[in-house]
Amino acid sequence: MSHLASILPPGNVLCGLDVGSKAQLFEEAGRLFENNLQLARKKVINSLITREKLGSTGLGFGFAIPHGRIKGLSVATGAFFKLKTPISFDAPDSQPVSMLFVLLVPEQATDLHLQILGELAQMFSNRQLREKLQASNDPTEIYQLLTA
Repeated sequence: MSHLASILPPGNVLCGLDVGSKAQLFEEAGRLFENNLQLARKKVINSLITREKLGSTGLGFGFAIPHGRIKGLSVATGAFFKLKTPISFDAPDSQPVSMLFVLLVPEQATDLHLQILGELAQMFSNRQLREKLQASNDPTEIYQLLTA
């Protein structure tokens, strides 16, 4: 069963985001979650940075799944970013990243958090899906691909 439809609002799919680094990406993610969910921007940014310090969340093939735990968040939520220009993300294949799913989970999340990460990793390991995501710049189409 796909969890993505329940955690990815259609308005959280952004294409053509122009950032040059992880720090700028995390700033944009913080802004999005602040505007759409009233989460404190700094809390989001700090959570993503803290997790990334443990090791890169880059998967390879141009994809990454930055994620973090947020105190006070009641349910998992996510956003998908397709970047205008790929950025360095210390991925295992050393390739820059241009597509990212940013996942935020409640501070105490355990099983669901791991299920969602596993689902995302499995999806992004599918070559056909990756190619469809890479070929599209339409947020509606990308949302449908991710939540189908």
